[in-house]
Amino acid sequence: MATIVRAFAAALCILWCAGSVLAETLTPEDMERWNTFAVTVEDSIDKEQSTDAVFEAMRKRIVEYRNQFNAARELNADRIAVLRQQLSALGQPAEGVTEDTTGTESSDLGAKRSELDAQLSTLLAPIKQAESAFLRADALIGQIDQILRGRQTEKLMEVSPTPLNPVNWPVALSDLKDGFDALKKESRDILEAEPWTDLRQSAPFVIALSLLGALLIFRGRSWSARIVKRLQAYGARGIGIWRFLVSLLRIILPLIGMLALSAAAYTSGLLGPKAFEVLIVVAMVSAMMLGFRWVSERVFSRDDDEALILLSDKNRKSMRFHIVCITLLIVLGELLIAVLDAGSPSAVSEPLVMFPILLLACFSLFRIGVLLRGFSVPDTEEEDARETTLSRVINWLGLGAIIVAFITPLLMIAGYYNATDALFPPYMTSLILLGLLMALQRFAADVYGAVTGHGAQARDMLMPILFGMVLLVLSFPIFALIWGARLTDLSELWAAIGRGFAVGDTRLSPGVFLTFAIIFAIGYILTRLVQSSLRTSVLPKTKMDIGGQNAIVSGLGYVGIFLAALAAITGAGIDLSSLAIVAGALSVGIGFGLQNIVSNFVSGIILLIERPISEGDWIEVGGQMGYVRDISVRSTRIETFDRTDVIVPNADLVTGTVTNYTRGNTIGRVIVPVGVAYGTDTKRVEALLMEIAEAQPMALATPPPKVFFVSFGADALEFEIRCFLRDVNWTMVVKNDINHAIAAKFAEEGIEIPFAQRDLWLRNPETLASEKKAVDKNPTAQKKAR
Repeated sequence: MATIVRAFAAALCILWCAGSVLAETLTPEDMERWNTFAVTVEDSIDKEQSTDAVFEAMRKRIVEYRNQFNAARELNADRIAVLRQQLSALGQPAEGVTEDTTGTESSDLGAKRSELDAQLSTLLAPIKQAESAFLRADALIGQIDQILRGRQTEKLMEVSPTPLNPVNWPVALSDLKDGFDALKKESRDILEAEPWTDLRQSAPFVIALSLLGALLIFRGRSWSARIVKRLQAYGARGIGIWRFLVSLLRIILPLIGMLALSAAAYTSGLLGPKAFEVLIVVAMVSAMMLGFRWVSERVFSRDDDEALILLSDKNRKSMRFHIVCITLLIVLGELLIAVLDAGSPSAVSEPLVMFPILLLACFSLFRIGVLLRGFSVPDTEEEDARETTLSRVINWLGLGAIIVAFITPLLMIAGYYNATDALFPPYMTSLILLGLLMALQRFAADVYGAVTGHGAQARDMLMPILFGMVLLVLSFPIFALIWGARLTDLSELWAAIGRGFAVGDTRLSPGVFLTFAIIFAIGYILTRLVQSSLRTSVLPKTKMDIGGQNAIVSGLGYVGIFLAALAAITGAGIDLSSLAIVAGALSVGIGFGLQNIVSNFVSGIILLIERPISEGDWIEVGGQMGYVRDISVRSTRIETFDRTDVIVPNADLVTGTVTNYTRGNTIGRVIVPVGVAYGTDTKRVEALLMEIAEAQPMALATPPPKVFFVSFGADALEFEIRCFLRDVNWTMVVKNDINHAIAAKFAEEGIEIPFAQRDLWLRNPETLASEKKAVDKNPTAQKKAR
């Protein structure tokens, strides 16, 4: 009966699990539609006859399917984990035990194991199906991307007729003329079809927009300059911020003017579809031109304080001129291409029309490269490593500009127009983007300086530099798009990062890392708060000494950080069991390769627990004497009496000989030696020295000071004053006071403090006297002696 009940309960559980899975996973109809669509895609991939647009549409739909399959792979993950833990707790069946084996305990375990296996199989079935479909979809996406990238490479390697061939020139001029004729014909047809009355009705609005646009284009920049001067005259705070914001008006006002002119042209009704397309192209490229010019004026500003790359005034002016030339040439080129597209151009027309424009642009880019290549940071007494890095990067960018300026015309002459289009515009756009990042970083530094009150000094602080690094990292996708990466490539990379990668039974993803960082940050902050509370509020009210308080606070910090890391690992769902073997191998490597570090680490823990030394103790170790200022896990910092820091490994403090002058208490003995001349009354000297020692306020009465007649020295009778001080840190001060008292007392009593006296004996003085007489009689010998 019990067996039947268990079987019935198992069946109900299986049906419940299956129902929940089917309710949340793809239906059989969805899987059938997916299989049909996948077969169609595979057939298209095999034939490779579909267009890029068709492949992109297929890829988009496959990505949607893959996202559904990826979500289905995570269904019932918690329930599956619980079932596996239950099976692991039951263990494997014992050897020799079969289903027919009698015995209540083995029968119950077998039935429970079968029940859990059935539940697990039911839950895993749709997940395995979703996993298989996910892998198939992912493979199809990879194959489509490979085809599209191959076609993109083939397009770059396409060869067009060389622009140096005079035979093709009439064809290009004819196509260009046909484009203009098509635009004129389109406008003529509109004028013939539309009555002039409509134009007269919209004329006031068209004229107003045209005047507004012209006014903003030609006067907007001067208005912006006047605003900056006005702010400077009033001494506005954060003038760098105002200059940046007002400089944006140099783009915004002319851009609004161009939009007004475009709206006026469109409102007039004189533009057909082709002319309107040309107008849109010109408006977009002109906006880009304004952006390029704004960046150049920020990077190579007329003011030395605002220039981001500090060239000479002449070179900065030249840089701005050449950038404007390139942008104007880009506008002209795009305009001519739009005119060509208005007609029916041949394949040779666009390269021929763009060749002279690119030659002039390459000349300007070459000049820009030469100026950047010659940039160097002004010599200073202390060379900043960051400035040196910036100088090196700018020099390399200049070299790249020179190389691109040489290669681009050669590629066009060789007929690789598409390769030229994939080289020159991306490099120029990359330079402008880097300039934009520098301008934004400078603006952030000025904002930070205005908020914190540091002013221009904030430009070299940590936070603005970190912000610049963040901007650079965030701009990587934009650089990738500039250099020909497809948006789908970036989305695929982001999707792969979002899915993460498997490490054992754990899948690491940005969400896992974010969860780990948040939990660890919370634990770290709580640890620091508890440490601060103990250090300032709790421990000072106890009778514990400073060393013990510091040991408790430090130990709590290490334990708190360890627990925070453990909680972060657990909360993020990171399973470290699969890394047990790797951890074992690393532990062996650590034992051999990092044994000194491990030894110092263990010694640091011993110092914190046993506390043979504490912060503030006066110690001597390895010939170094000073005060202990900090005890960390690896080393201890000792401040010597010369105010220099000595870093001592903790292992030396545990295994070596350490003299601690202030351990437990500050009582210490001082010895002051003194000598008196032979013949002095020694009892009188002893009484005087005892009087001086007892008069010393730092000397303890118990034990009392002592005076000893220690020896008969070579030059004096030697005495010593020995007394214990209340605070051994005053040793040198007490010695100084006692020596002054001894000198004054002995002078008053007429007691002589002898100095070393030596008698000089000459051997054979008669020989020296005879030699002197010989020298006096011989003039030549006198000269030699001199």
